[in-house]
Amino acid sequence: MSAKAFDISKKLVWDAYLDVKKSGGGPGIDGQSMEDFETDLKNNLYKIWNRLSSGSYFPPPVLRVEIPKADGGVRALGIPTISDRVAQATVKRYLEPLVEPYFHPDSYGYRPGRSALDAVAKARQRCWRDDWVLDLDLSKFFDTLDHPLVMRAVRRFTSCKWVLLNIERWLKADVQLQDGTRLPRCTGTPQGGVVSPLLANIFLHLGFDQWMQDNYPAIHFERYADDIVVHCRSHKQLTWIKKRIEQRLALCKLRLNPAKTRIVYCKDSNRSGEWPCQSFDFLGYTFRPRTARDAQGQFFVSFSPAISRNAARSLRQTIRRKWRLRSRSHRSLNELARQFNPVIAGWINYYGRFYRSALHSVLNHINHALVVWAMDKFKPFRRRKTRASNWLRSVARREPKLFVHWQYQGWMTRAV
Repeated sequence: MSAKAFDISKKLVWDAYLDVKKSGGGPGIDGQSMEDFETDLKNNLYKIWNRLSSGSYFPPPVLRVEIPKADGGVRALGIPTISDRVAQATVKRYLEPLVEPYFHPDSYGYRPGRSALDAVAKARQRCWRDDWVLDLDLSKFFDTLDHPLVMRAVRRFTSCKWVLLNIERWLKADVQLQDGTRLPRCTGTPQGGVVSPLLANIFLHLGFDQWMQDNYPAIHFERYADDIVVHCRSHKQLTWIKKRIEQRLALCKLRLNPAKTRIVYCKDSNRSGEWPCQSFDFLGYTFRPRTARDAQGQFFVSFSPAISRNAARSLRQTIRRKWRLRSRSHRSLNELARQFNPVIAGWINYYGRFYRSALHSVLNHINHALVVWAMDKFKPFRRRKTRASNWLRSVARREPKLFVHWQYQGWMTRAV
């Protein structure tokens, strides 16, 4: 038996498969689901290992799907096949430990031990300290990444030939539309690819994070993938650094979206200045002046985050369009609670971390959907919304922990 061109352990491929299985996701262009892949798991994993080890792995095209965005546009996602996801996860498992120790502490996206909520918390702290925020929007970042510059960045961290070979092939892999049309790709890396977030972090670490740290260490920022917030002490400092960031991005063949890049004044009780823009969105939260109460019970204005209007709208749409409680009148209330409580708990844990009261509009929407469900299920409640609502409140008083969000809504469990 001839030796393989590259020494790749089978355990690395196995662990990559477990990562892909845990992440979930739909099929790529071959229509193969994870269940289909696992019907011949041993052979499928062997093929991936064999082709990676021999240098003969060539990725299939990624399936392009369009996801509606909150602003009315669409986000194009590239969905690789299950096999290709495992191959990408194999490279990611090899490369990530090499680059992770070098990444900036204020880079939070897709990194082990860091979360979006960590980034929001740090942004809140710095908005209290610094008066101004530069909310950066990189124009079509994932679609416009320059392939030679990406490869140059990756080579700063590894010379491993099989890693570099396959990353270059993934960057060049065709895109297949849902009608079967194939398009070549000369720039960008598909959102949805397993290795894409790591490539984005490597690129922006060198292109932005390290550059900021080396040249402007007193100016702080938070970055989550291509979502970046920069904090400045004055408007003069902000306009100065904005110009230099634009120049730096141009060298990286990137540019800011002028319509979405915002200059924000962090207005609060201690700041008397004025500016037309006093809010920005970051990771599903809107930062803006909000009424708060201090330890002595006195009200003041704090520049703080709460669930954004777009995020709240998205959650309400999920309740209406995906939960479809009206079609579940054959289910019991206990069954609905078991099905949806994990989702509700996730929403509360994320969007309720800061200024939780702003989340009540979404939680009330769940209650409204349950009232409509009860009106469809029980004949005495049909066309009697008040009676159905009173019944739901009586259930909440008897079983306040049945639905996880009832514990945060005292009015639901108080006697009337």
